[in-house]
Amino acid sequence: MARPILTALGAVTLLGVLGLALWLWGFGGADPLLRAAAEAQREAQNAMAQGLRALKAGAPGAWWSLMGVCFAYGFFHAAGPGHGKLVIGGYGLGRAVTLWRLSGLAVASSLAQAASAVLLVLSGVWLFDWGRERLTATAEDLLAPVSYGLMAVLGLYLMLRGLRRALRLRSEAAPVGGGDPQGDTHHHHGHDHSHHHDHHDHSHDHGPGEVCASCGHRHGPTLEEAARLTSWREALAIVLSIAARPCTGAVFLLLLTWRLDVLAAGVAGTFAMGLGTASVTLSVALLAAGVRGGLLARVLGQGGTGSIRLAAALEVCAGLLVTALCLQLLLRSL
Repeated sequence: MARPILTALGAVTLLGVLGLALWLWGFGGADPLLRAAAEAQREAQNAMAQGLRALKAGAPGAWWSLMGVCFAYGFFHAAGPGHGKLVIGGYGLGRAVTLWRLSGLAVASSLAQAASAVLLVLSGVWLFDWGRERLTATAEDLLAPVSYGLMAVLGLYLMLRGLRRALRLRSEAAPVGGGDPQGDTHHHHGHDHSHHHDHHDHSHDHGPGEVCASCGHRHGPTLEEAARLTSWREALAIVLSIAARPCTGAVFLLLLTWRLDVLAAGVAGTFAMGLGTASVTLSVALLAAGVRGGLLARVLGQGGTGSIRLAAALEVCAGLLVTALCLQLLLRSL
């Protein structure tokens, strides 16, 4: 009885999280929160301008005061859509990612977004002599749709990956040629104990990824190596999709500090904004890890086909959520 109850509890919790996300970002439920965040951003921008004037005048403590304001700006700005919370949260829900890796991914994506703002402004003012309007338009009208599109592709990847896993499980569960169950079990599990095949006109007797005694080389990566390579590729894709859209507040700060000849403060403040954004993104990552690891761990840890099917369904739901919401953000930005 415990397992069905846990399964139902996990399904209800997952549906609740998905429904809340759709209501907040898809149907305007977050509008009051976004208005409050926008007002806080305007106040933070005014405070940044005052802090820059104090820094230019050599006021004591002005540097650290400016860094605190920039951190607060990043925190409030991250309450709005488009900072990768959906992608990282969906990735944490859909994939069995360790908490440390998911946290590192949240921080790395926010800092990479800060670095892209620095790159945009420095290249724009030094190479093309762009002003604030041109830089802001580039960030909002060109780079933001690219970022949303890449995030939607990542969501589609998660969804298709989960569907492929579910279809593979279905095909493996189907009886082969009406044979007896023992023969079918040997067909699926016998290769875990030994691996025999013909390659280069000689026989091999070794495990996956082990060095072959006959030819002295490996015939493929281990399962752990393949999973590690895939996870690094996924992490890089997530960081790049989030970093593709620089924060307009960081663009404003960098351009202002460049004109006041205190660009170093602008670069430092931009990364302080990134840390503020990371604090919100990290909270979403912790929530995603908690939903998967806390409420669903018992079900997923039971083993067997049922738990694997549940993991595949979870990945499909997370990918569908990310794809739908990022596509909506993309349409709004066009």
